[in-house]
Amino acid sequence: MGTPQFAVPSLEALVERGYEVVAVYTQPDKRGGRGQRPISSPVKQLALSLGLEVVQPDSLKDAGAVERLQGLKPELIVVAAFGKILPREVLAIPRFGCLNVHPSLLPRHRGPSPVAAAILSGDAATGVTIILLDEGVDSGPILSQREAPIMDDDTTESLTARLAGVGAQLLVETVPLWVEGRIAPKAQDESQASYSSVLDKEAGEIDWRLSAVELWRRVRAFHPWPGSYIWWRGKRLKVLKAVPLDIGLSAEVGEVVALPKGLAAAVGVGTGKGILGLIAVQPEGKRQMSAEEFVRGHRDFVGSRLL
Repeated sequence: MGTPQFAVPSLEALVERGYEVVAVYTQPDKRGGRGQRPISSPVKQLALSLGLEVVQPDSLKDAGAVERLQGLKPELIVVAAFGKILPREVLAIPRFGCLNVHPSLLPRHRGPSPVAAAILSGDAATGVTIILLDEGVDSGPILSQREAPIMDDDTTESLTARLAGVGAQLLVETVPLWVEGRIAPKAQDESQASYSSVLDKEAGEIDWRLSAVELWRRVRAFHPWPGSYIWWRGKRLKVLKAVPLDIGLSAEVGEVVALPKGLAAAVGVGTGKGILGLIAVQPEGKRQMSAEEFVRGHRDFVGSRLL
């Protein structure tokens, strides 16, 4: 059971290890692009290419969906970013339970946005946890964990891709140990639990009153969704890459200043603490470009106030 690209390596790994995948459950197709055509999830695309049965239920709570799943007689259900809560009736079906591949070091960063939350929090490392699902939100007992460092240039996109590979490898190492009874599930420490929230579009608007370090984390955490942006001349300007600077240069909050040559960023913006150097941007309706190129075409950007 999985939907986005994060789940693809886990399905690939299970098939490569010779497990009999009796069905692949994924979210219903969504409409998008020109003509609003149905778009299949990455997991569905892979499953079809492998000749696997694909099931796309609107819900797992109705009796018909539960009966269909029971009819498949799965011994184990693997869940990776499926996007639906599994009700008690589903959790009880497989002999070896339902295992979840979660991209954080639980109990830290439970919930829907664990990768972004790790970057926003300034964590030096995150990882993947395999848990036995229960009726709570990412609260089931831990079967295995593996840590992964967070690099300074990591975005949610790049870190998620790396964790997908880590999770797939950890999954195929864990499954045989679990079914052979060689793993004792470990309860999560509820006193250490933290929760991530759903990221909405409005979260991406940059508030220059925050510190440069915090804004740098937000630019990385919000890529690709919802993106970080500012308004300039009535149009949205996306900030794709930035860096916090401590170079002894002063600027008012939201003031755009030219930076000394030799830095990664050609232009910076004053924040609540420090300067945020802009490296790559994308004007509304145009391609992405370096901030230096943008400034060459918009000379009045330097000296303006972004508030």
